[in-house]
Amino acid sequence: MTARIARALISVSDKTGLVAFAQALHAQGVEILSTGGSAKAIEAAGIPVTEVASHTGFPEIMDGRVKTLHPKIHGGLLGRRSVSSHMQAMTDHDIAPIDLVAVNLYPFEETVAKGADFDTCIENIDIGGPGMIRSAAKNHESVTVIVDPADYDHVIAEMQANDGATSLETRRALAARAYARTGAYDAAISSWFAGQLGETFPQRLNVSAELKQTLRYGENPHQEAAFYVSGKQRPGVATANQLQGKELSFNNLNDTDAAFELVSEFADKPAVAIIKHANPCGVAEGDTLLDAYHKALSCDPVSAFGGIIAVNRTLDSATADEIAKLFAEVVIAPDADDAARAALAGKKNLRVLLTGGMADPKQADMTLRSLAGGYLLQNRDAGRIERDDLKVVTKRTPSAQELDDLLFAFRVGKHVKSNAIVYVKDGKTVGIGAGQMSRVDSSRIAAWKAEEATKNAGETELRTKGSVVSSDAFFPFADGLLAAVKAGATAVIQPGGSMRDEEVIAAADEHGIAMVFTGMRHFRH
Repeated sequence: MTARIARALISVSDKTGLVAFAQALHAQGVEILSTGGSAKAIEAAGIPVTEVASHTGFPEIMDGRVKTLHPKIHGGLLGRRSVSSHMQAMTDHDIAPIDLVAVNLYPFEETVAKGADFDTCIENIDIGGPGMIRSAAKNHESVTVIVDPADYDHVIAEMQANDGATSLETRRALAARAYARTGAYDAAISSWFAGQLGETFPQRLNVSAELKQTLRYGENPHQEAAFYVSGKQRPGVATANQLQGKELSFNNLNDTDAAFELVSEFADKPAVAIIKHANPCGVAEGDTLLDAYHKALSCDPVSAFGGIIAVNRTLDSATADEIAKLFAEVVIAPDADDAARAALAGKKNLRVLLTGGMADPKQADMTLRSLAGGYLLQNRDAGRIERDDLKVVTKRTPSAQELDDLLFAFRVGKHVKSNAIVYVKDGKTVGIGAGQMSRVDSSRIAAWKAEEATKNAGETELRTKGSVVSSDAFFPFADGLLAAVKAGATAVIQPGGSMRDEEVIAAADEHGIAMVFTGMRHFRH
């Protein structure tokens, strides 16, 4: 069912494409109503336009707060053309039908993002705009509603093909977009208000996000998936510009996010993180990015095959040349120089993402996870242990190098699925045990992987000999610590807090191991 457009109301804060749209409507013989700056822009282009105040016979008042909240506007939008009583009411009260509404709202989200004060944010809460949008969308049987300038051309093309009319299919699609926009707008306002009141967990949680990409499939080929981005974006996959490569998959996005969040933990030196299935298989700092890459790759080169590589510095050509020798799915960096871009250009299937910056590991924004029938909301794990936070609990105190490696290991462990055990030596991981049901198994697996890497590299000394080891949570028994001792670790970092802490400390002292407690755990499920 088509609906011809004879009268349109335009009131937009984003004036992208406004004049061309108004010209196209005028060419179709459409009478144009408008307000404020929109009316001035249309009139300046020589297009006939009627001010809303002239149409309603009622002036704008209260600094423009009241201008479209009038029966001649909402009656013209809500009146059902197929209902005789509605049409009679419109005749009785001299209400002219309005067949199209083009409205985009006061820039509330942008105003908040700029750090405006409370009163300025309040004044940028649109009232009349959402009212008109909702009225038009409700009556989409007869009214076309546009909330995004990107839809102007489609509507005009359809009008030109249908004697000035739009199809019901198009009007329904636009109505759905309209309600999504007002819903997101209200969600942004409620979230901001909750923040102003200091409410971390408001009574009602409103979540809003914008579709960035429909994915080929989800975690597995039989699952559907899409990528949405929220208004508050930290540097990472949501902000990244993809220079080259195939379309990112669900698993690519998940793993790349994990890689970039991990490498963002390190700022003082060049660092590289290599991720496989959301767990690190190699992380290292170095004097150069190339040095860090070689160290990270050496931890587990077998698992690194087909992995995600994240760096915390502008990618240079020397590092890019080495990365090009490995089959990797994604490379993510804050930036890349021209030579690095050229070095990777030949790997046509390799996705290269540039984020424009690093994520702040201390930023405790909110993370959301779905459950069957609900959600879990929590602060991002922004916990960070510094040297002064450590408590030495053994007879032996760690050396300066051991302390550096212990802190490095604990930061890596924060990004390893629990139960997490991480061996580190000289600023690089040498063994990682992830996601096991018992901590002792994670410790054994990490040592075993280090042993395999040692053999594959043709080395004679076990890489974990003289290393330090990190545990994301306390050792419930001494067995996990003893497995680390057997692997050759000389120092341990763990949260502490077990009922058997004294037993674990005694085992460390018996073997001459230094151990520090952090008082903070990093479970990652």
